[in-house]
Amino acid sequence: MNILLLGPQGSGKGTQAKLLMERFGFYYLSTGDLLREINKTDDKLREMMSKGIFIPDEMTFGYVTKYLEEKGIFDNIIFDGFPRSIKQYELIKGWLARKSTKINICINLVISEEETIRRLSARRMDTTTGKIYNLITEPAGPEVDQSKLVQREDDKPESIRKRLGWTKTLTGPLLELLESEIEVIEVNGERPIEPIQADLVGIINEKVKS
Repeated sequence: MNILLLGPQGSGKGTQAKLLMERFGFYYLSTGDLLREINKTDDKLREMMSKGIFIPDEMTFGYVTKYLEEKGIFDNIIFDGFPRSIKQYELIKGWLARKSTKINICINLVISEEETIRRLSARRMDTTTGKIYNLITEPAGPEVDQSKLVQREDDKPESIRKRLGWTKTLTGPLLELLESEIEVIEVNGERPIEPIQADLVGIINEKVKS
């Protein structure tokens, strides 16, 4: 079973996906993590990401499928960050069909714009190590030099609002299409980690039974 996990940045997709991975043995594919790893050796991608340029759907699709082909993984995947547009969905749907699999269910973690901004604007980066902390959910410990923690431009409210607007433009139509093809379940992402995880576990167990 393949799962598409949707939700804005700060909705807790990564945290929830990793817990599901530990419980059910899913393979967790974070497209953001994948692209950040690739841009260390891919000059074109690094330049686009550093300038905030939109990465074309076909290009992202190519990176994702090349990675999965190399791993030989085509099923029991949690997709996080891809697909997030209709074009990306159609591309990955066709590719999965050729592997005799598909995206079986979409879980959409819903949080308000205000909560997204509150969570993301609390992030701080250690300029020495590059590690990201969160003043709300994961504050730096006493061993960290607090003077080295900075707020990145991408984590300032005005930048967050811009990304949210772009995300809504893409994912709104995608959700409409998904609802006509597969089961889409909304989950309140503004609660603590444990009740959200309990809901997700229940959803997956029901899907497996059916």
